[in-house]
Amino acid sequence: MMRPLNGTLVLDLTRVVSGPFCTMLLGDLGADIIKIEEPVNGDDSRAFGPPFSGGQSAYFLSVNRNKRSCAVNLKSPEGVQLIRRLAQKADVIIDNFRPGTMDRLGLSYEQLRADNSRLISCSVTGFGRTGIDADRPGYDLIIQGESGMMDITGDPNGLPTKVGTSIADLVTGQYASQAIMAALLERNSTGMGHHVDISMLDCMASLLTFNAGIYFTTGESPGRKGNAHPTIAPYQTFEAADGWLNIGVANDKFWLLFCDVIERPDLASEPRYAKAIDRVRLREELIPIVSREIARQPRQHWIKRLREAGVPYGDIRSVKEVCEAEQLTTRNMVIDMPHPTAGTVKNLLSPFRFDVEDEHEHSPPPLLGQHTFDILKYHLGLPDADITALNNSGVIKTMAPAPQEKVNHG
Repeated sequence: MMRPLNGTLVLDLTRVVSGPFCTMLLGDLGADIIKIEEPVNGDDSRAFGPPFSGGQSAYFLSVNRNKRSCAVNLKSPEGVQLIRRLAQKADVIIDNFRPGTMDRLGLSYEQLRADNSRLISCSVTGFGRTGIDADRPGYDLIIQGESGMMDITGDPNGLPTKVGTSIADLVTGQYASQAIMAALLERNSTGMGHHVDISMLDCMASLLTFNAGIYFTTGESPGRKGNAHPTIAPYQTFEAADGWLNIGVANDKFWLLFCDVIERPDLASEPRYAKAIDRVRLREELIPIVSREIARQPRQHWIKRLREAGVPYGDIRSVKEVCEAEQLTTRNMVIDMPHPTAGTVKNLLSPFRFDVEDEHEHSPPPLLGQHTFDILKYHLGLPDADITALNNSGVIKTMAPAPQEKVNHG
């Protein structure tokens, strides 16, 4: 089956999370991802652990499927020249170095596009290529704090709290992939490539949405509300007799249904709680009433009643429960890929679904330098002897071809 980005060659100079997540999304859509890695240690995340499986870190394995590894020493002139030649063949080149690094390497976007006017370049940085913070290193924790996200996350009386996953890295990767695809679409009409400047801080700040809207409207900065919603109530986590669940009474219709669920017709007929704006205004008196009712019964009691009534609800699941959830497994969100050293590698697939049967094949995350030989031979036409000489001099790293088995997904 043809995927949307089949035939698109992406030169991936990124490492760790934000860039690799972006290129993995592009690879899931069919792009040919050449992952350029430092020959000795490769992508930094190869060493992030434990846990490891067959010498491969679970961290690296989670964001690097559907890629080919080409190990090139960018500190050598010969290595830089190889990248320039590959960029002449590529549709996209993406990096997440600090601003100025590509220039110092002799791989400035202006130089690369002079050789290939159709090339789309993308830089992913912590704070962008311009502004007073452009030279600062950007890491997920730092960006979560500086973007305001930690100030609105966590218990109102507790510490500022980060999101439990690398949300700044992941959202940045998503934005980068979207911008790259938009640039590819525009190139179809103009024939010219563009440079895309993606800042982690910009990406995270854009997620403030209604929280920023509250500030712009009132001049007051929203604070932490724990699991409650600033403009909807009741819409938060409640403790049942045997654990926690989420309940989202998102409008007046749901409020009436919810009052029936908890068998409190008096609340439904109370005019002070009839409108959403009033329930928010009277949150401090209403939420304790609701909390006492929910605490009387176990979770499954409420889940059954809320489901039957059509009121939004949700269990609080562990990562294990999510990875084994029937709703995800029946939608083929969990895939198995045979790996040369790690055995069977499981990944959560990207959520793209098209209106045809999804029978894509997915290749496992590559070993370091696994495809260097094939890439230099096929894309650059280098003779075997030249590739061997580059390998012996440390400019590249090659390895004996390993079985690159694929699986049918679907």
